[in-house]
Amino acid sequence: MSGERQQRPSRPQRSRPAPRKQGPRRPPPYEDPARRVAFEVLRAVRERDAYANLVLPDLLRQRKLSGRDASLATELAYGTCRAQGLLDEIIGANVDRPVSKVDGVVLDCLRLGAYQLLRTRIPEHAAVDSMVNMARLEAGSPVAGFVNAVLRKVSEKDEAAWVDELAPDPEKDAIGNLALRTAHPRWVARSFAEALGDKGAELKAALEADDTRPEVHLVARPGEISADELAAITGGDVAPYSPYGVHLPAGAGDPADSEPIREKLAAVQDEGSQLCAVALTKVPVEGSDERWLDLCAGPGGKAALLGALAGISGATVDAVEQAPHRARLVEQATAGLPVTVHVGDGRESGLEPGFDRILVDAPCSGLGSLRRRPESRWRRKPSDVADLTKLQGQLLTAALELARPGGVVAYVVCSPHLAETEGVVAEVARRAKAEIVDAREFFPGVPLLGDGPYVQLWPHRHGTDAMFFAALRVR
Repeated sequence: MSGERQQRPSRPQRSRPAPRKQGPRRPPPYEDPARRVAFEVLRAVRERDAYANLVLPDLLRQRKLSGRDASLATELAYGTCRAQGLLDEIIGANVDRPVSKVDGVVLDCLRLGAYQLLRTRIPEHAAVDSMVNMARLEAGSPVAGFVNAVLRKVSEKDEAAWVDELAPDPEKDAIGNLALRTAHPRWVARSFAEALGDKGAELKAALEADDTRPEVHLVARPGEISADELAAITGGDVAPYSPYGVHLPAGAGDPADSEPIREKLAAVQDEGSQLCAVALTKVPVEGSDERWLDLCAGPGGKAALLGALAGISGATVDAVEQAPHRARLVEQATAGLPVTVHVGDGRESGLEPGFDRILVDAPCSGLGSLRRRPESRWRRKPSDVADLTKLQGQLLTAALELARPGGVVAYVVCSPHLAETEGVVAEVARRAKAEIVDAREFFPGVPLLGDGPYVQLWPHRHGTDAMFFAALRVR
């Protein structure tokens, strides 16, 4: 043997773990599913001009949120959209740039955080931390620090204190003061004041009612189910004014899941909308009463109610809708009823004149349903009204030409704006030499209808959307 020592084969080196970083590891930010859904609703509204009341139900179903999580997501999404202008004023007082220059994602986080701080009972640390985490996930840590700093400043005062600091002097600008306090654009508050003839206590009541989350109203299909039966099945309350209405309790869940709606025995419809459709059927006509027309029928709520009432009385309904996809909704809503749907422009429908009753549920600003469409108050502009009144006048004129002598036309808009309501009706009636009928008697049991001849419903007076109704008789 050789005198050299035999070397043992070297052992394979074990891989050493990477050295640990000094200090505790930061856990991944926790994300609350309800706040995530609310945030995505805000982003869809901002980026795509989406409607919150259409986006939210889809997201709740996709994420399988129910119960408390669904309620929280709904409150945060709708509440933040509804209060956007007020929140922006407060945020603007705490940033070093115009709110319009703040990054969109950051602004969504700030709005959602400010709403939690000012209008919910959510603890400050939960409201701030959740939005800081959201900002970190969406835009990175530096942005999260900015969100944290701004929300900490917002949290130093409650809503009342911020409004006292930022609102116009009520002695000099009563409408502007109330507009900010109730999260309305000033021009909307002014239009309410003009319609009410008041800029004090009643305007305040109207704006406050408009700034609350409304109840869900159902309509029982006449001839199929009574309001009493529908209330018993759904756990709701019979409506105070509509013979077919039911009010669902808060937190009743998605009404679309209820059996009466699945079976087409009922539908979601504001009580004010129901009252306007029913009122058309109560106006006296001499002679025949068999041909009814809904000239602007989409998406089909009033057409379905008219169709059910027509079926009971032996009449038929023609329904006109310009947009094909909305016309399909009308067909679905009126399936099985004596309703014929036509795709066309109500101004040039091509239908044979001679109708006994016509409903003109005209496109409008929607200022009467702001509480149901929370983002719309900030999306609408005063200039929208001028374009709409021209269309409304043309539709009402076309309806009067389609009605027979002695027939009646109901003009309905979901708005209290005087230009869209009394202004349109008075001008068209004057040109067409139509008789304006006092409509109040066709709303039996409904209080506080004023001096006539028109009917203007209000959330603070009647618990309905702010629907306007006028009845005209063709001479």
